[in-house]
Amino acid sequence: MDSLKDRRTIRKYQQKEISAELLNDLLESACRASTVGNMQTYSIVVTRDAERKAALAPAHFNQPMVKTAPVVLTFCIDLHRFSRWCEMRKAEPGYNNFEWFVTGAIDALLVAQTFCVAAEAKGLGICYLGTTTYNPQQIIDALQLPELVFPITTVTVGWPDEHPSQVDRLPLDAVVHDEFYHDYTSADIDRLYAYKESLPENKQFVSENAKETLAQVFTDVRYTKKDSEAMSVALWEAMKKQGF
Repeated sequence: MDSLKDRRTIRKYQQKEISAELLNDLLESACRASTVGNMQTYSIVVTRDAERKAALAPAHFNQPMVKTAPVVLTFCIDLHRFSRWCEMRKAEPGYNNFEWFVTGAIDALLVAQTFCVAAEAKGLGICYLGTTTYNPQQIIDALQLPELVFPITTVTVGWPDEHPSQVDRLPLDAVVHDEFYHDYTSADIDRLYAYKESLPENKQFVSENAKETLAQVFTDVRYTKKDSEAMSVALWEAMKKQGF
């Protein structure tokens, strides 16, 4: 990949292994990412075994890349290891709370993104799976995660077997605010979303879902309030079960 601006998500992979040497080098690079208090409140579960990938697949709605990618990486919040160290060194840990859940999530996501940048620089393709927090308990069970360890994102990685078109992004002034947050006028929203709404593939989404606007595809079909609330309950229950 010549530039970060050229990157694209890869969901189809060659049936070619990633060497242990390369993978370990990428993981070592990733673990140089910034971390709160130099505590490294994360763990990374590497899944190569076909049966174990198959066990993870239902949690990710059986997206095919979970089984077809040579490597699946589950990035986890991990307050278990640091707490164990504290307890073994006559220190009393206090990390089983929401503050440290968020801190661990930041740590884990920084490592995940650093890994992805490093992997793409070596010619590998990656795909983030947003489904990790939809069905966390299934992943916790499949990976045998102990208390205070929680899956926060998953990345499939392999040698690309496709070169898909880049998907659209909002213009920079939609997401960058100078000095303070500038709220959006109706005219701003119309302008910033005009290109996205004009794309043929997005117009097709609207038509095939019998909706009036692209926004309705998101609210009524893809990410509904009902589903989000149900997943929020499941997420909270899994967090409590894991000791947070």
